[in-house]
Amino acid sequence: MSINITVPELGESVVEATVVRWFKSEGDPVKIGEPLVELETEKANFEVAAEKEGILTGIRKRDGEDVEVGDILGVLEEGKVGEAARPKETPKPTEEAKEEIIKKPEPAPERVTPVARRIAEEKQVDLGKVEGTGPGSRITKEDVEIYIEKKAEQAAQPEVPKVEPLRTKSPALVEAKESPVLRISRDAREVRIKMSRRRRTIARRMLEATQTTAMLTTFNEIDMSAVMELRKRRKESFKEKYGVSLGLNSFFVKAAIGALKEFPQVNAEIDGDDMIMKHYYDIGVAIGATEGLVVPVLRNADSMSFAAIEKSIKDYAQRAEDNTLTLEEIMGGTFTITNGGVFGSLMSTPILNPPQSGILGLHKIEDRAVAVNGAVVIRPMMYVALSYDHRVVDGREAVQFLVRVKELIEDPESLLLEG
Repeated sequence: MSINITVPELGESVVEATVVRWFKSEGDPVKIGEPLVELETEKANFEVAAEKEGILTGIRKRDGEDVEVGDILGVLEEGKVGEAARPKETPKPTEEAKEEIIKKPEPAPERVTPVARRIAEEKQVDLGKVEGTGPGSRITKEDVEIYIEKKAEQAAQPEVPKVEPLRTKSPALVEAKESPVLRISRDAREVRIKMSRRRRTIARRMLEATQTTAMLTTFNEIDMSAVMELRKRRKESFKEKYGVSLGLNSFFVKAAIGALKEFPQVNAEIDGDDMIMKHYYDIGVAIGATEGLVVPVLRNADSMSFAAIEKSIKDYAQRAEDNTLTLEEIMGGTFTITNGGVFGSLMSTPILNPPQSGILGLHKIEDRAVAVNGAVVIRPMMYVALSYDHRVVDGREAVQFLVRVKELIEDPESLLLEG
């Protein structure tokens, strides 16, 4: 009996995916629960497993193809694997085949990202020759793209560009032997690569955020002295007790929640002509993973301790790199925090994460001269930015929200009272 392998439900508001790779080839035996194909959605990657035992008799959607919920990915002929499977005859290799075996590329190293593997397969790149620059020497899509560019440059170097003399009707210029015009095609230096599903989604959502919201940004700066001093005093005992470092994220998550409680409009969203006020705090934390930006969510963050927040963010960051975040962990969220400071950004305008009405942007801590009690002193300062949807949040509330975050961070002991 033939069974269609279809694209399952992909989660809330997710209707499309991209085939990353098949784990089985046509004619391969398949057991129940065995992964058949990997799909990439705008939020996460997941595997489609076999629901029956049998033989994979057909593949309808190949690697790199876009699919929708319900589309047929392949066909499985149900039956006992031992009965249905037939041993494949191994033909004797010809002389040409022997040469191909000798020239067989080195096996691809582990920890290759799915997108990098797909690009390598499309461009016929030997991953064994690609140097990985990601965590743990992981090969990323950028590594593959750089390798492709270098190969293209090397292939173009032996070619001698055609040099044509300057053609003109003026005999004087011809006699003067003007310098020839050198015409070199730039095609060899350009590589066209299909955007990944996640990158296409990021592009679409960023464009939607700027086109469908009345987005404004307000700025302030925070004296980080108190937090830095507290972290210095507590970092060793905190790590010894909880097994994780005391970072800045937990302070700002707590401060944002304290401010959201005072200004609930920033935690709201628009639904048609209604405004939904949310009295819970699911805080999204933007993570710039190698494969693209993801925003996993800290559920009910107001009930989480500093240690729980730091542990969750560390775990999310690692699994974002490994591309193992689940759809549930990325969906939803009432407010987002993004930290461009980890990459050296001094100031930026964060873009809203629809349908949310606010996003807090953190930046690089830098020693600056500031006036304190009439005297000029050097303090570790951070610029912060709040982008907000002006349809929901007025300028007054936005400014006051950011001022409240500033007050809580500059007096971190008050975070305990707010909690």
